[in-house]
Amino acid sequence: MNLHPEWSNSAVVYEMNVRQMTAEGTFKAAVGKLEFLRDLGIDVVWLMPVYPIGEINRKGSLGSYYSIRNYTEINPEFGTMADFDEFVSAAHKLGMKVLLDWVANHTSRDAVWIKQHPDRYEHDAEGEPAVPWDWTDTAKLDYKNREVWTAEAEAMEFWVREHAVDGFRCDMAMLMPIEFWNETSERLHRLKPDIFMLAEAEETNLFDRPAFDACYGWEMFHLLNDVAQQKARVTALRDFMYANMKRYPKTAMRLAFTSNHDENSWNGTEYARMGDAAEVMSAFTFVVPGGLPLIYTGQEYGYNHAFKFFDRDPMPEMGINLTTCRYRRLCKMRHDNPALASGDRGGDTFEIRNNAEDCLMILVRETKMNRVIAIMNMSPYRIHADYYTGIYAGMYLDALTGEEYEYRGHIEEDMEPWSYRLLVRQE
Repeated sequence: MNLHPEWSNSAVVYEMNVRQMTAEGTFKAAVGKLEFLRDLGIDVVWLMPVYPIGEINRKGSLGSYYSIRNYTEINPEFGTMADFDEFVSAAHKLGMKVLLDWVANHTSRDAVWIKQHPDRYEHDAEGEPAVPWDWTDTAKLDYKNREVWTAEAEAMEFWVREHAVDGFRCDMAMLMPIEFWNETSERLHRLKPDIFMLAEAEETNLFDRPAFDACYGWEMFHLLNDVAQQKARVTALRDFMYANMKRYPKTAMRLAFTSNHDENSWNGTEYARMGDAAEVMSAFTFVVPGGLPLIYTGQEYGYNHAFKFFDRDPMPEMGINLTTCRYRRLCKMRHDNPALASGDRGGDTFEIRNNAEDCLMILVRETKMNRVIAIMNMSPYRIHADYYTGIYAGMYLDALTGEEYEYRGHIEEDMEPWSYRLLVRQE
């Protein structure tokens, strides 16, 4: 049960921050960006929460997306339900899917459920709805009450049945019982067999049944930052990659990213965290085994700005630039090469051994008819690479330039810090 939708195997996901993506910060304005995203190579648009935001203990001028007052209404900041439907319809016409961000752990402190169904919440010593961690604008739902399970599932079904969404990115999914996700996933699949479920968590039991198609790759993300900052060498990333392949089922997809809404706002952009390594790290997310690449709002332009989280902070109008072209080529590489598909649809993984393995990773992904080789100096050092390509020698295309490249039997070359080359070959 819950085989991945066919469309997801080679997908690239785009996380859309509607509040900040355009000057207007509305669905109507965002519709105008969809054709650009389609041409970039985006297959799936994940919308940050679209629901009305609570006012009690509201943070900033507009509040947190993740403090939800009503699960089945639209935040008027973004427009109307008709505007939302127009957005989904426009995405579908362009061949893209739409995922909603789903926050099942908590609601706002003035959510409609608080008055109507107070027993759906955990309560503190004073009898007030409990506050999870320091999220003072939220109220913790009580999953010991099976009514919560039913109400959450029914609300998710509403968006699939009435508004044609294609799946959900499930916030902090590890905080709910896995049995809840299993049951809810079954209900959603009965309604829409090709529903797609992404967990913001990375526990292995997410795939036991499975409840989810994909989960976050948080540990890998932190390793990419550590390697970029030289708190770790590429050997640690290599060890993680192989351990990760054994830890999860071969069918599991892992969201691979160098930024997202949390990291961008609270820890800075990929350039602030990774510096000159940001580009090679983004390339790695497109070739890592089991990876489901993610591009966050602004990354497609190389926009080096940490968005305010609770206030309007719109991205300026930007034109296509070198970063845009690079992401377009990375997306095309993923689409054109079955060896890079996610889950069990992708190719086998090998490495070409070399003389500088504490800096240089040469990753091979291949099927019988397709091969991708990623040659990545994941270090701040200029290295002299010396190795034999063996059975992988031959003529390739450079995925970023489109030019032919002879991958000779014996390679001896200098590589600049954080430099890389992506080679593709169809048999």
